Formats: sequence, C-alpha cells, structure tokens
Amino acid sequence: MSNPLWDLLTVFAPISIVTIGGGQSAIADIHRQVVDVHHWMTQAEFVNAFAISRMTPGPGSLLATLIGWQVAGFWGAVVATLALFGPTAFLIYGVAHVWSRFQGARWQIALETGLRPIAAGMILAATYILFNAMDGGWVAEGVALASTAVLMLTRINPLLLLACGAGIFVSLHGIV
Repeated sequence: MSNPLWDLLTVFAPISIVTIGGGQSAIADIHRQVVDVHHWMTQAEFVNAFAISRMTPGPGSLLATLIGWQVAGFWGAVVATLALFGPTAFLIYGVAHVWSRFQGARWQIALETGLRPIAAGMILAATYILFNAMDGGWVAEGVALASTAVLMLTRINPLLLLACGAGIFVSLHGIV
C-alpha cells in the first residue's frame, strides 16, 4: 500500500531540482504527475487549483500546497510544499556561491544562454497543458487568448480583465 506523503515527496522533490526558469516551467510536469500518473486530480481540478494558486499572494508554486492538501490534508500540504521548495533552496544556496565567484566566466555565459530556450520551452509547454485542460470550450479559449493579447499590448490592470472574463461567463450562463 502506498503512502501518500511519500508519494508527494517523490513527485515534488525531483521536480524542484530540475525546474529551470521559475515555478511556471514546472507546471507541465506537475500536471503530468498529478493528473496522468497519480490521478490525484482531474484536468478541471488541476486548472482550478492553478488559478487559485495564481490569485493568492506569494510564490506561484503554491500549487504544490493545494495539491498536497487534496491528496493528504494538512500534512500533505506541508510535505508537498517543502518537497518543492526545499531542494531548490539548498541547491540555489550552493549555486549562488559558485555563480558569484566566477561572475562573467565563459562557461557561465554559455550556461545562461543555453538555459534560456529550455526555460522558454518549459513555460510554453505549461501554457499548452493549461490551455488544453480548460473547461468552457471555445469561449474560455477566446477569453484567454484575448486577455493575453490585451495584457501584452496594453498596461491594463489584470484585475479588470478578470472582472471582464467573469462578466462574460456570468452573462453567458445567466448566473446571478
């Protein structure tokens, strides 16, 4: 019989170590583990947890906390959070020391240059996964694409876009 706390630790600790480009880059792999491999959440539950994690203050990787909570309650939230943030914290402590010592070295510039496209690809993969997992059909996809375009082209407050998106769905579904 599997131990859910151990399962959370073995899922999130390795993801923590290979995350390149911030928490966004780990979303695709977290989704694969949570939805496809362990079946801890459905696609819709994952997208909802992702949205909630993005609306809360603090690091966007609080998604792990929500997943841990769903899988094993309070201790699941603690284990998933520590598993995602702990290894990276220790790793970055060591890397920061080496990084500052060899500032401007050719290997360092090459490493930074090589990791940028990997980080961009991982973030694009996360976007693709979330876009495909959205409920709401073509309306949700249209709202997401339009919101992205507006955010990229203007300096509009994202809260206004959230309100507009909510207004669109309320008017379409007659919820009041």
